[in-house]
Amino acid sequence: MPRVKRGVTAHQRHQKVIKAAKGFTGRNNSCFRIAVERVERAGQYAYRDRKARKREFRALWITRINAGARLHGLSYSQLMHGLTLAGVELDRKVLSDLAITQPEDFAKLAEQAKAALPS
Repeated sequence: MPRVKRGVTAHQRHQKVIKAAKGFTGRNNSCFRIAVERVERAGQYAYRDRKARKREFRALWITRINAGARLHGLSYSQLMHGLTLAGVELDRKVLSDLAITQPEDFAKLAEQAKAALPS
């Protein structure tokens, strides 16, 4: 069986990890053993936070919609219930954007929601 020299393969693998650790501080970006641990941990954080970002944005949208609804004498839950009864199918991302950028259009939606609510 012929001899296998692994220098090139190992060097490429090391460089891949060191490149992924670019921007880390201290020996975390230059020492291979430590960089491996830090890159793995960074991957765990990235995986976790991709999920967390979705929750955080939804909470932000709800806060913005609630603020817009309060200006028109409704709570968030009343607005959403009224929009459902009125048959308006806009998601929270769009409603939030409307509340911020186009308050007059949001006011029309709020009036629709108010009208659809049972008195």
